[in-house]
Amino acid sequence: MYIDTHAHLYSRKYQDDRDAMVGRAEAAGLELILLPNVSSETIGPMLALCHDFPSLFRPMMGLHPTSVKPESIERELEAVRQALFAPGAGYVAVGEIGIDLYWDKSTLALQEEVFAEQMRWAVGLGLPVAIHARESLEEIFRVMERFDGPLPAGVFHCFSGSLAQAEKALALGFHLGIGGTSTYPKGGLELVLPQVPLERLLLETDAPYLAPVPHRGKRNESAYLPVVAQRVAALRGMAVEELAQATTRNARILFKLEENG
Repeated sequence: MYIDTHAHLYSRKYQDDRDAMVGRAEAAGLELILLPNVSSETIGPMLALCHDFPSLFRPMMGLHPTSVKPESIERELEAVRQALFAPGAGYVAVGEIGIDLYWDKSTLALQEEVFAEQMRWAVGLGLPVAIHARESLEEIFRVMERFDGPLPAGVFHCFSGSLAQAEKALALGFHLGIGGTSTYPKGGLELVLPQVPLERLLLETDAPYLAPVPHRGKRNESAYLPVVAQRVAALRGMAVEELAQATTRNARILFKLEENG
């Protein structure tokens, strides 16, 4: 059994076959799927999916760094804050938060400020964080080094850094989320994954993005998570069943997920 710790299955990309996609995920052994938020516009669809399939999905709440725009930041951040702090909201993490320098470097200072603010929320609520760090691992580390007080627990989602960067993330107490990029020929994770303690690994798809080989270039979905597991297990020289059991346990501990779902 698997837990997909990061998937955007509320995306419009599944609007024509969402029920079938959910069925494929369950048939593939997915017992839980964690849904990260992106902006004020994704809160409704995300929560609707959790309502429709309450035994399978768990929501996060956060503002994605690509949604950090000067002209809308106050409105967006307030919408996320109100959702996150609503009584009985039941979010398993503050996410997806972080810094993205692939799409827009001009908002770096604002992204850093918003990232730090959301980490403070996570600390106050006792929740882990799901960190987006596209082309920004060093900037993320700098924000963490300047952070006032203890850092939250959490995961570097879709980790694709070097071994030195992995070691730094681990030293800060974080997990590494591993997805489809681990199957790419030039992904670089073959040098990293054998060195990461098993108790710090999580599996994810980031669906509908970053589908693993042999589905690369197509719409990703949680049913492909076993493909990622097979690749990670092979790189570590271990049985896929052992990896599945360990990463599921890691996810349950980090996100405080009950055994009964």
